[in-house]
Amino acid sequence: MHPQKALICADFDLIARCNEPVWDHNQHYHKFLEKQIPGSCARILEIGCGTEKLARKLALHAEQVLALDLSPEMVRIARDSSCDFSHIEFRVADAETIELPAAGFDCIVSAATLHHLPLKEMLIKLKALLKPGGVLVVLDLYKAATISDLLISLFAIPVNWFLTLIKTGLNPGSKEIEQAYKKHSGHDDLLPFSLIRNIGSTVLPGSRVRRHLLWRYSIVYNRERKL
Repeated sequence: MHPQKALICADFDLIARCNEPVWDHNQHYHKFLEKQIPGSCARILEIGCGTEKLARKLALHAEQVLALDLSPEMVRIARDSSCDFSHIEFRVADAETIELPAAGFDCIVSAATLHHLPLKEMLIKLKALLKPGGVLVVLDLYKAATISDLLISLFAIPVNWFLTLIKTGLNPGSKEIEQAYKKHSGHDDLLPFSLIRNIGSTVLPGSRVRRHLLWRYSIVYNRERKL
């Protein structure tokens, strides 16, 4: 395993072992992700499933879900907590190197994972895994690099405080989980939104690339059906 990926894997193994039901910004956008899923999915692929919070929601929209994560501890917890979802397969895998069938999925979803991987190459790979008519949905982080980015970030701060208070009350989590996430953030390698938008529009023509309030962006791409 590449040294950087080994660090990231260790980060998420530690976060998983904390075993705390922490609310985060990705969960805030789960409903948005679900709304992008096309109807009647046979197979959905999730890149970076974590401890299954999103995978179980995806399973409501598909006959089968393949959920991948680099962290063995994340996958272990996901399997243990999803025994009632027999049509979800959790697999420890590197999304960059795993071999999967071309045009094998009706929908591919990734939340806060692609910033750990080469974005252009991953979008090319994921595009090839989509069936004609399939949908790719990406939610991820970007680096604030412009005045607009900074203004949005400033506006997001009080919104974040308010949402965190509603979701977690006065008990947002232990110092252990806080330190684990802080350590992991030091291994993040974020791209500016302008570059992300350029890559998305080049690799995925017709895709919708937009910024969201809580330090996230999304890419939604519908692969055209063959005539």
